[in-house]
This record gives sequence, C-alpha cells and structure tokens, in this order.
Amino acid sequence: MTTAAATPAKVNLAEVAPNRKRGGDIRITLSPRTTGCTSGFGGTLRLEAGEYVTEHLHPYSEEFLHVVTGTLEITLDGAPVALGPGDSLLVPINMRHRLVNTGPEPAQVVFHLSPLAPRPELGHVDTEAPLDGDGANPDVGGAP
Repeated sequence: MTTAAATPAKVNLAEVAPNRKRGGDIRITLSPRTTGCTSGFGGTLRLEAGEYVTEHLHPYSEEFLHVVTGTLEITLDGAPVALGPGDSLLVPINMRHRLVNTGPEPAQVVFHLSPLAPRPELGHVDTEAPLDGDGANPDVGGAP
C-alpha cells in the first residue's frame, strides 16, 4: 500500500492575523485552513506583562506548549505551575488551563494541539468568559 507524500507548506507569522478573543496575541500558523494538515494545528502565543489567556479546555486534543521567552504561570485544574524559557508542558485532554505572563517582559510560546476535534466548534470549551465575547474563535479549518 502506498500513501501520498505530504506537501511541505511554509507559513510566516506575519501572514497570520492575531486572535485576541481569549487574551494575548494568538496566531494559528499551521492548520487545516493554512496548510491542509490533518492531524492537528499549532502556532504562537505572545503575552505582554500581566496579560493572560482565559481558562478553557480541549475535549478532544492534547495541547503541547513550549516557552521560548518570558516567565509564565499556567493553572492546570486549579494547580499553578511556573514556566520559563526552555520549558515544555503537556496539557492533557479535558484539563482546564489558564496562562498568565507573571514577568516584566513579553512572553512567547509555541503550541500544538492534536488530534483535531471532529468539528472546529467542538475543539475548545470556555470555562471562563472570553475577554472579547464578540470576538471570533481562531479559524483552524477542518471538517465543516
């Protein structure tokens, strides 16, 4: 049995509009919408000092986080975990999490979620009101 080779796809951060619905500057760079990938999606998060991402969970996906710069605290089901440059963290499926920049400098995080939810609207559950209640969810694409 042969499988078709995937086509490499390059996306520059500047090509992607920021999403600020839940806080910070979230940019989905690699997703079914941007590259046609089928196993997950990922991108970057930038948080200024004191900024945070509101609490939420992913009922179908694990989330992988890697801190590039900055000092952060992530709260996992109510338990705080300190993160700094070079730290990576797995957020399991269905675990509530909230991320805040606790340092004086901007923080940069790279993230990936996998597998994809059956439909995009099922991939994210808010457990705290979004900062911009009228804002759109990040468009990752995927099954209609």
